[in-house]
Amino acid sequence: MIYDHQVLASRYEKAFGKLTPSQYQGLDQILGYVQLDPDITDERWVAYLLATVKHECANQFHPITEFGAESYFAKYEPGTSIGQRLGNTEPGDGSRYKGRGYVQITGRANYQRVGQALGLGSALVKQPELALEPNVAYRIASLGMRMGLFTGRKLATYINDAQCDYLNARRIINGTDRAQDIAGYAQAFETALRAARLD
Repeated sequence: MIYDHQVLASRYEKAFGKLTPSQYQGLDQILGYVQLDPDITDERWVAYLLATVKHECANQFHPITEFGAESYFAKYEPGTSIGQRLGNTEPGDGSRYKGRGYVQITGRANYQRVGQALGLGSALVKQPELALEPNVAYRIASLGMRMGLFTGRKLATYINDAQCDYLNARRIINGTDRAQDIAGYAQAFETALRAARLD
């Protein structure tokens, strides 16, 4: 799928307001990754991916680090129920494996699992900041949404030949938190993508 990036940006601005240069650069970069991704075969998947990134990255379209002071991440430390669930095993893991990316992965076990799924071995565990590199962050988002790496639920379950359920697609990321808002973003992105399609 090939898109006119300027048309997409213009349609985005009509729906959501003016893009800053940084936002435009981020959106442009993600769209470039999408166009090179042979596993993204449904335009509605692109719409939902962009809607998710818009929400998860606070409208910036750049990989971000989970917000919070160092004390905030104590809840992820080994010995806590969240830390145990996230597979954190060493003191400092709570902060070391905080959420990062377009779709933020959290916890030692998730960094390990996602890194292996991407063919990176233990690189993400050794260098968790790699999840902030746009090309790695995009691969995490694309693979994670398609293969169910975040919650066990896959994008194709909700968006397929039989249906387009943007509302419940949120379950691939985070239950139903802000599902209605993100569904609205996805619908706007779908309209914009169709207008910008070149092939």
